[in-house]
Amino acid sequence: MWKVAEEVPETKVQLKPEVKVDTVPDPWRGFSDPVQQKPEVKVDAALDPWRGFSQPVQIQPEVKVDAAPGPWRGFSQPGGPVKEDVNSRLPVEPAALGGTNCKIDLVFLIDGSWSIGKRRFRIQKLFLNQMADVLDVGISGPLMGIVQYGDDPYTEFSLRSYFNSKDLKNAIDKIPQKGGYSNVGKALSYINKNYFSDASGNRGAAPNVAVVLVDGWPTDKVEEASRLARESGINIFFVTIEGADDNERSNVVEPNFVDKAVCRTNGHFSINVPSWFGLHKVVNPLVKRMCDIDKLVCSKTCLNAADIVFIIDGSSSVGTGNFRTVLQFIANITSEFEISDTDTRIGAVQYTYEQRLEFGFDKYSTKQDVVNAIMRIGYWSGGTSTGAAITYASEQLFSKSKPNKRKIMIVITDGRSYDDVRGPAATAHRNGVIAYAVGVAWAAQDELESIATDPDKDHSFFVDEFDSLYKFVGKIIQNICTEYNSQPRN
Repeated sequence: MWKVAEEVPETKVQLKPEVKVDTVPDPWRGFSDPVQQKPEVKVDAALDPWRGFSQPVQIQPEVKVDAAPGPWRGFSQPGGPVKEDVNSRLPVEPAALGGTNCKIDLVFLIDGSWSIGKRRFRIQKLFLNQMADVLDVGISGPLMGIVQYGDDPYTEFSLRSYFNSKDLKNAIDKIPQKGGYSNVGKALSYINKNYFSDASGNRGAAPNVAVVLVDGWPTDKVEEASRLARESGINIFFVTIEGADDNERSNVVEPNFVDKAVCRTNGHFSINVPSWFGLHKVVNPLVKRMCDIDKLVCSKTCLNAADIVFIIDGSSSVGTGNFRTVLQFIANITSEFEISDTDTRIGAVQYTYEQRLEFGFDKYSTKQDVVNAIMRIGYWSGGTSTGAAITYASEQLFSKSKPNKRKIMIVITDGRSYDDVRGPAATAHRNGVIAYAVGVAWAAQDELESIATDPDKDHSFFVDEFDSLYKFVGKIIQNICTEYNSQPRN
């Protein structure tokens, strides 16, 4: 967003018998530049996080202050400043919600554009300080870094820069505002390519999380950059503050940019804050969401960033009833994945002596549509040329896979192939296809092992009866995810 930062006139306070207060409270009261008074109040700069904001003023009658004042006192409270000493203005250490139960690798993308203004930029840093406290940053828990964006992104510090909240907060206090436009898409591309690396302190086993703070709206598009970042395993949260009103929406570069940026539109990965003065209210809710590892579905890219092809044996030995059982097995596996144009995509090939494309990656974009299409597949009947079917799937489907997608092939067969499977399987493996072989009844064990990616024990399965196929659904999903999470990001 490119809007002129709001400058608020300095509040002049007369220190004579009485302070006159407007009958309509100024929402910026208490956020003006420091008021010079005699005698001067001297505060150690290293200890006072409130430096740069209004100094307390003596008012009669004295207003009683709660013994444990919140760290945001003096920002949003109407009616002017209250009497309090220097120590009362120090933030209270909140109870930690993170720690060892919140092992995530986290980066905040903070808005350094000119549109945010200097005062709001300081509020943003106070918010980051409180986040550091609540997260309880440490090597056995969450690690936190910061990237500031404007015209270009800039790494303020990496994941391995600070291993405790105290040092981290001191570093946050010293971050200067860079200025420029609000190029959020550029910043997302930057962290995807540069931030979550071993050199930056990425721990591998910890989910990668990026929280984007946006004042208003971005000045570039975010959808494509967000998609690529999500497909690389980064969980993206958006916190938008003071969004566009009805008169400003025509200025927004990409309408509904938040829904396009996050991996779900159910509100879990996005928070809208009407005013900067309310930003502190989302600290605990945001930490709870980030630390709920099971709900970080974007990190489970085994479920939402794969191209999966089912190669289905439709030979005469299968039979109509067993073929329906195979389709249900495929539907059960499919139902475990997140299906959409930008998440996992499904394709299906049925084969006998010949091959038939039942549907490609682009045919269906919702889970229900894919499952319905699977269950509608008609039984073909014929011979068994498994090798030719693998080649067909590679040429017709995997050649069209998107970048950053894992290519997964699941072959289901009930007998020995009439043609060679070793050559086509080896070619698929060389092209980056991860192959699973599921054999039933008369399937040849040596062929299953040739089709399957090494190690065979994780990619090859055999059952005596079709009715036992369901037992392998959970195992196949688990192996797909375990293998994906152990691999370096593309």
